[in-house]
Amino acid sequence: MTDSTRRSPSDPEAQGRAGQPGNAPGQIEGPLTVLVVAAHPDDPEFGAGGTSALWAKQGREVFQLVCTNGEKGSSDPEMTSDRLVELREEEQKCAAATLGVKKVYFLRLPDGEISPDLTLRRGIVKAIRMVRPEIVITHDPTNVYGDNNLTHPDHRAVGHATLDAIYPTARDRLNFPEHEKAGLLPHKVREVLLWGAKEPNFWVDIAETFDTKIAALRCHTTQIPDTEQMEKRMRERAEQLARERPADDTRPLLAEAFRRITLLR
Repeated sequence: MTDSTRRSPSDPEAQGRAGQPGNAPGQIEGPLTVLVVAAHPDDPEFGAGGTSALWAKQGREVFQLVCTNGEKGSSDPEMTSDRLVELREEEQKCAAATLGVKKVYFLRLPDGEISPDLTLRRGIVKAIRMVRPEIVITHDPTNVYGDNNLTHPDHRAVGHATLDAIYPTARDRLNFPEHEKAGLLPHKVREVLLWGAKEPNFWVDIAETFDTKIAALRCHTTQIPDTEQMEKRMRERAEQLARERPADDTRPLLAEAFRRITLLR
């Protein structure tokens, strides 16, 4: 289910299936391929774990692309960067398998040192042209800070680079022409979902996959020492997001929320 092959930093490999984008939260018609693009190991689960598990359960093909190697994410004085990279990659594979993700790929760029430059964009574009997703899910790069938090610069960089990769870069064949020479044709993404958005307009009911999301997060043992507290926090957050959805007959009890962008060109 996951890919353990070592590759160069800009060489993700995957194969998706053509299909139609969804038109309602948790109610997607037809075959669908989804690519989740995240900055660090564990970001896909925090941002879209319930949605990924739900869509995989419904038979959709879900892929993950993790852009950095997570080498800085430890306060353990005995931990080394090399060891942490190995551990976090294995944790991500565990989480992806738990969610039902078809494959997870790694760009392995330095943690905490990326920017939305052409190196990052090239790797994301290559993944898009190989996976050929109808929907891409990623960080909202416009959410810089809140009343009690600052957004990690890697999150902003990956969100920014992913949007630039989707439009117009992956669509237009003369961008990164080496891809076409390798048989990777241009691809047009139909929808984008941004997690962490301050003004979401798309909610996914994750009540039936919330426990799967938590199980996937429990794989990240280097990052989450207190899994009971994590579960409590995630449940409170999912309940809050569900309450924020405009009232109707289908308001969920637990939700993930996104800013949904439907691309017309």
